[in-house]
Amino acid sequence: MSIAVTGINKRFGDFVALDNVSLEVPTGRLTALLGPSGGGKSTLLRIIAGLEFPDTGTVEIEGLQATWLPPQKRSVGFVFQHYAAFKHLSVFRNVAFGLEIRRKPKAEIRKRVMELLELVHLEQFADRLPSQLSGGQRQRMALARALAVQPEVLLLDEPFGALDAQVRKELRDWLRNLHDEMNVTTIFVTHDQEEALEVSDEIVVINGGRIEQVGSPDDLYDRPANDFVMKFLGPVTTLDGRLIRPHDIEVLPAPGDNAVEATVIKLTRVGYEVRAELKTSQGSEPWVQLTRAQAEDLSLEPGRSVWLRTDNAPKTLAAS
Repeated sequence: MSIAVTGINKRFGDFVALDNVSLEVPTGRLTALLGPSGGGKSTLLRIIAGLEFPDTGTVEIEGLQATWLPPQKRSVGFVFQHYAAFKHLSVFRNVAFGLEIRRKPKAEIRKRVMELLELVHLEQFADRLPSQLSGGQRQRMALARALAVQPEVLLLDEPFGALDAQVRKELRDWLRNLHDEMNVTTIFVTHDQEEALEVSDEIVVINGGRIEQVGSPDDLYDRPANDFVMKFLGPVTTLDGRLIRPHDIEVLPAPGDNAVEATVIKLTRVGYEVRAELKTSQGSEPWVQLTRAQAEDLSLEPGRSVWLRTDNAPKTLAAS
């Protein structure tokens, strides 16, 4: 089910949350709304869901005018960062809730709920209370509950934000697989760049209530529209007055064509990665991302002179 928002404006008092935002999300796409806190991404999601209404502009879902429709008439499922579970109800009853209030037959409810619990790998916990689940399990329960009413659009507001890094990683993989299996149009809000790059088909970068760029993860990473997108979507450093990815800087042990001399100031090992902080002969202070093997082959150590080259780097932007 496709989604189109056109000319959306939203203020909260003097604060401009969204400024003339227009966006199209094709059917079946997994789209990430990515940006800093306060940038407007959650407000846009809530307007699509019908939990907020725009001051001006329109929302269409599969070509139908939905701007002023209440959430229950939009065929959307919504999952918040905090699970909002019914603490006194079992996992089964939490997932079944939306079907029960729609007065579906008991046999149909049981069949649907057990299918979903199996899908999210919680079938063995059907009789437990939410408090007896881990954070990751509670979030999977929340997703099953949102899917129970068979929404045509699934909206996720920082669904993994309250979880630790390892669980986030596991659930990212799980969400991608779930989306591919169910093929429901999905929009999720995140401020985690790695999460957006890893999971989504398309990324919408939002800042200050405006859309900075829309495109595939590769497009945004390799061809950022402006400095903000480049800085926000992945590591950057400055060399010769340009913003550049630190892994796109070639480190040479001897002078080379178009290479700049630099001195190694500091080396920091982060797992398999070595981060080298340097100072060039022109006075700039870039850092370079290397593998351990590369650093060892170059015999890098503080005080050593090396040469830096960016001839083979993709297009970069002028530093602000």
